[in-house]
Amino acid sequence: MKAKILKRTPNELKLEVNGIDHTFCNLLQKRLSEDENVDLAGYDIPHPLASNSIIYVRTKGTVNPEEALREAVKRTRKINREFSKELKKALKT
Repeated sequence: MKAKILKRTPNELKLEVNGIDHTFCNLLQKRLSEDENVDLAGYDIPHPLASNSIIYVRTKGTVNPEEALREAVKRTRKINREFSKELKKALKT
């Protein structure tokens, strides 16, 4: 997986990431949208046969988009850990 910054301003970040698909991008977009400091979050997969995704984040200016993205990833990890724990409990019964 490789990431490349396509655009960076104080409140915008456009990032190209190879090797991720709709599943991860949609989850990340949802977590970003839950952040009150994020004005807009979205993604695009320019071609269905290509493995690169474009992630876009625009903040309201109170935090930079890099920090908003890091926090969204942290929340995603936390949810994954919680789900894993509950799944293990459910599978024991």
